[in-house]
Amino acid sequence: MLNRQLAPPTRPIGRVALPTATVTQLPNGARLHILPHDAQPVVRLQVVLPAGRWYDPLPGVSLLTARTLLDGTRTRTARQIADEIAFYGASLECDQGFDRATLTLYCLSRHLEKLLPLVHDVLLNASFPDKEIEQLKTRTVQNIRVERQKTSYLASERFSQNLFGPKHPYGRPFSEESFQLLSANEARSFHGQAYDLSIAELFLCGDVYDDHTHLIHSLLGKSNTSALLVDKPTSQGEAQSTRNDYVPVGGSIQASLRLGRTWPSPLHSDTHKLQFLVKVLGGYFGSRLMKNIREDKGFTYGIYASINHREHGSNLLIGSDVNAQNAEAAVTEIYHEMRKLQEEPVPADELETVRSYILGKFLNELGTIFEQADKYRTRILLGLPIDFHARFVADVETVTAKELQALAQTYLSPVELIEVVAGPERK
Repeated sequence: MLNRQLAPPTRPIGRVALPTATVTQLPNGARLHILPHDAQPVVRLQVVLPAGRWYDPLPGVSLLTARTLLDGTRTRTARQIADEIAFYGASLECDQGFDRATLTLYCLSRHLEKLLPLVHDVLLNASFPDKEIEQLKTRTVQNIRVERQKTSYLASERFSQNLFGPKHPYGRPFSEESFQLLSANEARSFHGQAYDLSIAELFLCGDVYDDHTHLIHSLLGKSNTSALLVDKPTSQGEAQSTRNDYVPVGGSIQASLRLGRTWPSPLHSDTHKLQFLVKVLGGYFGSRLMKNIREDKGFTYGIYASINHREHGSNLLIGSDVNAQNAEAAVTEIYHEMRKLQEEPVPADELETVRSYILGKFLNELGTIFEQADKYRTRILLGLPIDFHARFVADVETVTAKELQALAQTYLSPVELIEVVAGPERK
């Protein structure tokens, strides 16, 4: 009989082997990455293009383009596109990020052949109707105005601006005026350049048939332009010297805290050990920041510390929302926990708890082919070595308290952090 008073036995996770993708080149030069897995009769196709904020020729044009990509083509209206997707029980959406834009299709394997012509049409023949463009601009500006009434949005916006600089693609705040001036013609021009399939990375995973590969080569192996590369920004500006910033928000009784700094890239030799360090500080529910600021002090419902890796820059971010009267004390406690990591080695029991948490979470994130493909895609887009995840497991299993303390002394100095608080107007 099972004794539920005893914890189940644990064992090392051993070697981690993520699925290996088959990579082929399409006639136009694009790369197709295929990760087959037939457990479920479902496939996911992602077309990833250099069409994120980093490549904006005008502020906001990449956002406008991505959000109106499905609003019509030369042969289909937005309603017809939506009806066709719904008829096959599929999902099609386009997301724009800091570096890339991604068109994602989920569908049953047997329906991919029927839906690929639609994907092809959207990517090559999007029409960007004037009416839909104007409606999207209005909705976006209205949503931003609502968000800018929240301390959390304002603190995050100001933090990015101070960290990277107001002209840097990662730090440039949203401008209502600039966005309103954008036109359908500017979206069409950006689409014609940035959505050229010859510079795309395509990721197909799931229950993939041989016929699927042939269809993708024949349909998506065509380009809609003469393969003009998108220019990267030539002027990124400088980060502001403001290290302690306050954003007044009228009528607010809450304060939002955002602290952080630039961070080593994922190619750095200590990147996995730094992930471990940040987990100890504030990367899970039992972290030091949670125990201190949530459990002991009762200042907040939650506080986190995380590392954000992008293609052109990385940063550490510590964030929380607290009662405004506790904001200063919460910041003081954050710095206190950072100094403790610098001054005292992590105790053995805490070290093993965090080690088990990280490895368990890593395995949990490999539960489906889509999650495995996500890790593979990240490795490709960030240019990481093929053994990146194997090294992650090895580093997590072997990192020592002494190494973490040395890393804390190098990277967790409070004087190097940018601090932003958004809260009620000060008297």
